[in-house]
Amino acid sequence: SDQVFSDSIKATVSLRDKSNKLYTIPIRKLKKLNPGDTAIIDVTIPGDTSVYNANRSAIDKMQIGTMDLGGVNILSLDINPELVQPEETHDNNFLYKSFYVRTDEHNTLLDVTFDGIHILDNDIVAAKPTVAIRLNDDSKYLLLNDTAVAQVSLRYPDGSVKKFGYNSDTLSFRPATDSSKNEALIDFRPYLTQDGNYELMVKGQGKTAAVSTSTNYSVNFQVYNKPMISDMFNYPNPFTSSTAFVFTITGSQVPQNIRIQIMTITGKIVKEITKAELGPLHIGRNITDYKWDGTDNFGQKLANGVYLYRVITNQDGKSLDHFKIRDTNGNEINTGKYFNKGYGKMYLMR
Repeated sequence: SDQVFSDSIKATVSLRDKSNKLYTIPIRKLKKLNPGDTAIIDVTIPGDTSVYNANRSAIDKMQIGTMDLGGVNILSLDINPELVQPEETHDNNFLYKSFYVRTDEHNTLLDVTFDGIHILDNDIVAAKPTVAIRLNDDSKYLLLNDTAVAQVSLRYPDGSVKKFGYNSDTLSFRPATDSSKNEALIDFRPYLTQDGNYELMVKGQGKTAAVSTSTNYSVNFQVYNKPMISDMFNYPNPFTSSTAFVFTITGSQVPQNIRIQIMTITGKIVKEITKAELGPLHIGRNITDYKWDGTDNFGQKLANGVYLYRVITNQDGKSLDHFKIRDTNGNEINTGKYFNKGYGKMYLMR
């Protein structure tokens, strides 16, 4: 046209989803157009409605993001819809464009550790454990940046179930911030005052909350608040080159002092192993990183034969009580053949 629009031009943009639900997307008026001039309309639909809430703009009222629009959608544009600017015809002022939104097809993966350990079902854990929960998602567009991506619940020995809320000393959430590593971290620190069997239940899901991409994790574990230590066994036994030590600790923290004294059958101490030498220890079942190689305190090889060993423990100035090892049915296991009255017996056979 050779005519100049007298004022800025109103335009409307709307979106109709696969369910035929209609959304109106607010946009600014177009500039006043001169003959032969061009106006460009930019419409952005964020992946997540939380983007609107964060921006607090006029578009905040729309409350829609592409993660709500899985499937085929139709975007429509209408220029000068109310004919505020006089035109000869309105028939060429419409644009319709269909587009497809692919839903999240990436599974959310969970990794759960208790005090840095991947426990087995019915393992013993500390009465004050640090449970680290990692959620990973391969999606590069839907960051795990909302607490809704994971729910944490605990079943107590009395059968009650508690769902924990975030932003407390017990449960905290660190959102994913980098699309190259879409990982959220959850720190769970319960204080478990009841002795008995617990069940941790974690439900992880992507930002779309699709059932097909959700991941559920559960594990049963046991808690004993009283500090105790079980009989200690060396493995393998007999041994030729080296042997480690296997034992269980209960309570809320590892004893301040653990020592193993190895002696001849006459009672002479030939080797003393300190807690620091044993390596990292934790509440529950332990098998030491340290492996005794059959040498004395001076590094000299000892002769083949039978050796005795005893365990000395201390927590706040007191020796730890004895923890009785039980089978899966709760029956006490008789370990007297291998460890009796505080002493164990090992066989060195090179």
